[in-house]
Amino acid sequence: MADALSVIPAGVLRNLADKLYEKRKNAALEVEGIVKQLALAGDHEKISAVINLLTSDFTYSPQANHRKGGLIGLAAATVGLTTEAAQHLEQIVPPVLNSFSDQDSRVRYYACEALYNIAKVVRGDFIVFFNQIFDALCKLSADSDANVQSAAHLLDRLVKDIVTESDQFSIEEFIPLLRERMNVLNPYVRQFLVGWITVLDSVPDIDMLGFLPDFLDGLFNMLSDSSHEIRQQADSALSEFLQEIKNSPSVDYGRMAEILVQRAGSPDEFTRLTAITWINEFVKLGGDQLVPYYADILGAILPCISDKEDKIRVVARETNEELRAIQADPAEGFDVGAILSIARRQLSSEWEATRIEALHWISTLLNRHRTEVLVFLNDIFDTLLKALSDPSDEVVLLVLEVHACIAKDLQHFRQLVVFLVYNFRIENSLLEKRGALIIRRLCVLLDAERVYRELSMILEGEADMDFACTMVQALNLILLTSSELSELRDLLKQSLVKPAGKDLFVSLYASWCHSPMAIISLCLLAQTYQHASTVIQSLVEEDINVKFLVQLDKLIRLLETPIFAYLRLQLLEPGRFTWLLKALYGLLMLLPQQSAAFKILRTRLKTVPPYSFNSEQFNRTSLGNPYSQILHNVPSGPQFIEDGDINSDMSSHGGINFASRLQQFEQMQRQHRMHAKSLAHSRNNSTSLSKEVQRPQEAQRPSPPSDISRPSSRSSRKGPGQLQI
Repeated sequence: MADALSVIPAGVLRNLADKLYEKRKNAALEVEGIVKQLALAGDHEKISAVINLLTSDFTYSPQANHRKGGLIGLAAATVGLTTEAAQHLEQIVPPVLNSFSDQDSRVRYYACEALYNIAKVVRGDFIVFFNQIFDALCKLSADSDANVQSAAHLLDRLVKDIVTESDQFSIEEFIPLLRERMNVLNPYVRQFLVGWITVLDSVPDIDMLGFLPDFLDGLFNMLSDSSHEIRQQADSALSEFLQEIKNSPSVDYGRMAEILVQRAGSPDEFTRLTAITWINEFVKLGGDQLVPYYADILGAILPCISDKEDKIRVVARETNEELRAIQADPAEGFDVGAILSIARRQLSSEWEATRIEALHWISTLLNRHRTEVLVFLNDIFDTLLKALSDPSDEVVLLVLEVHACIAKDLQHFRQLVVFLVYNFRIENSLLEKRGALIIRRLCVLLDAERVYRELSMILEGEADMDFACTMVQALNLILLTSSELSELRDLLKQSLVKPAGKDLFVSLYASWCHSPMAIISLCLLAQTYQHASTVIQSLVEEDINVKFLVQLDKLIRLLETPIFAYLRLQLLEPGRFTWLLKALYGLLMLLPQQSAAFKILRTRLKTVPPYSFNSEQFNRTSLGNPYSQILHNVPSGPQFIEDGDINSDMSSHGGINFASRLQQFEQMQRQHRMHAKSLAHSRNNSTSLSKEVQRPQEAQRPSPPSDISRPSSRSSRKGPGQLQI
């Protein structure tokens, strides 16, 4: 210190701390001259003493003017050292950097000015302090004083020039600092950071692309900045990097893919669009590197397919198609389970387009990797079943295609139908709103006969009698009306002449017994008219209720459709199809005379050509067991009946044991009647108990009579004129 005082006159030191800038400036020039003389003399010990004096007595002084003088003095000393300044930088730079955080804005300004002058002198030797200088400039770029900001910008430009021409700059040491600063939200700092990223990327010897994953997320974060200028700068930098990626033979797609997936879900539209655009390019360029990330990428793409922004939807769809077109192998890391998990989760999306694409993915995986998909079947099966209740018809149809693909195996086919029936049972609205669509489509995809046989087998043993009846009625209506089931109807029409038709008739009959009207419809379709007439006559009072009449009304109207044109044409030969007439007249007698269905059927029967029955024949066919009766004396054509050859046993025609079928039907109907009585009894008891609790002093009112609670007896049958509605 004494050496320094002996070198620098007291007047110079006094002026260096003066409040006037001009005096401080002149004093600094004196210091520069003194240091220059010492440097020429090679007296570096005294130079160090001068620098220490300027540091301790001035830059660290509590007096602002002293600190200002110290900074300008250090800069002057550096200028005086010229080429020999590098060996003293460890003494000169730290106190200047410390002044960047000074509370006095003028001190911060002079610190920028001092470091600018120092950097001009030492140039490349300055690089060893780059991280500290960068950190200081990062803070000064957001300084509250405009003059300080301006000075910092000048210094920043000079430092950029020095770095770009230096071969000593270490990008590896700089990146951790950059990564840390990328999370700052201040707009001035963000501009500062993007500026540095752009400059460093422009230097051929600096591989910024290799470190892109370290600051990529920060750049994407800037895309949603409130400042248009910052968004534009970040987008420009990202566009430049994307172009470099396209031209680079070696890129770390994996780490960046993770970032892009997160950013594709950003609430900011511009960020989502940029992220999905990058993902699109990655899918095209990434190849095997992206295989482990396919599930994550798909999870980002599917929601974007339904984005409100049209540009995002277009790019997302294109990316989705590109990804699905890649033939990835599970042996190479392609995770089928992860993809299925993403698709299953997206099936719950509120957006129809996303749900549709999720189903396309499941279908694609089934076609390419069926064995692997079936391993995860339990994970997705319930979700696929729930999707059958989707409000979108297109979604439901795609779900059915997936189900049909799964059900190619017998085991899974059985499982599908069982679970389908279960879903219909627990969700009545599904059967009501989507039942026809689901059944018809499955019949197309999986063979109608196979589907109906399996459904019949399941419903035959159904414990819920009401559901079984409703389900059979729905299946029967589909069978009678759907164009997809025309071949099935044609097969049933051959029930008396072809073994395949007979087997199908018997298979359906077992479950169709749950509904009298379904059985009658099945018999009319199968042209087993005598048995239809027998079933009609077997009905008892409890069977003929409102639900029955509603179903009968539907059947009468269906008889007027093209599907039953063959039946109406058979009425042109009343002598040959006597049992058909008798069955239709039986239905007519069950209908209320004022109903529209009664009038429709009566009008149809009036068009039948006149035919005179032999009185003996009429009596014989009207009394006793119809299976023991044979029509005789038919005036034209061979003597036979439509249910079989006249010479055969009437209880069994075409290999079908109709007597056994009738017993099967009657037994099932007895179970339904017992079930109805049990429900009625439970309701009556519940009503009575409720009234006793609510109004104990009031006389209880009798329960209203119920059609289904009347006693069951074969002897309770009424003639056509005795039906009471």
